Amino acid sequence: MKVLIINGSPRAKGCTARALKEVAAALGAEGVETEWMDVGAQDIRGCLACRGCRKAGRCVIDDAVNEAADRLRECDGLLVGSPVYFASPNGTLISFLDRLFFSFGGDLHMKVGAAVVSCRRGGAASAFDVLNKYFTISGMPVVPSTYWNSVHGFSAADVEKDLEGLQVMRNLGRNMAFLMRAIAAEKAGRGAPAVERGAFTSFPDGK
Repeated sequence: MKVLIINGSPRAKGCTARALKEVAAALGAEGVETEWMDVGAQDIRGCLACRGCRKAGRCVIDDAVNEAADRLRECDGLLVGSPVYFASPNGTLISFLDRLFFSFGGDLHMKVGAAVVSCRRGGAASAFDVLNKYFTISGMPVVPSTYWNSVHGFSAADVEKDLEGLQVMRNLGRNMAFLMRAIAAEKAGRGAPAVERGAFTSFPDGK
């Protein structure tokens, strides 16, 4: 079992990283391997809407997005963390995830997804909601914990004092390991659930 961890904060050792490391430690204790990428400080632009990825199977902008896609194909789960800016995830991370999920040339169905957010005080719930929507539109089961997946503080040292937040991170890691094992066992037995495709609501006749 392997999880790809995406740190969307421009501070590689900040509050978001501290939360993600707590989840990673819990995953490691469950025998799950993790890979880590810091993308928040990288120069990542938004999607060009060129649809070149539909032919190439990867984004035409060859940067960390394609690197993450290559890693994600080999993983059973994706863990994404972001600081909260104006009650939303980091803009760089949004650009990264828009392109990753739109251009991904593999199958995300039944890979598990989890999101973590960090904030000084408010805006965590709305930012958390934005991140989870990437998973649900892609057929990825979302991992629960014992509260919404957030930590609070202005610095990594502050997060150390958020005992409940760190507890939530540990429970998230354990639940993520459990869910990945359960899905793998079901796939090995009865197989993955069928996915219907084809219907596309557009109402081109204007009615």
